[in-house]
Amino acid sequence: MLVLARRVNQSIMIGDEIEVVVVDIKGDQIKLGIRAPRNVSVHRSEVHKEIQEQNRQAAATQPDALAGLKDLMARKTKK
Repeated sequence: MLVLARRVNQSIMIGDEIEVVVVDIKGDQIKLGIRAPRNVSVHRSEVHKEIQEQNRQAAATQPDALAGLKDLMARKTKK
């Protein structure tokens, strides 16, 4: 892990396109601003973990459930 000291309005670069800026410091809380291309998703770690868990659950969907969905879609298109 790289540990850096920064002051308000100072930043670090991650690669050529991602900039992390220290926006504010109050007590034990630091506010960061992140400039990144739109195609780069930026999430708090707890949100990222939840997204990963949801993706794992979706990938574990049983084939029977998908077959049922296929039948449902086929019935809707016939109407």
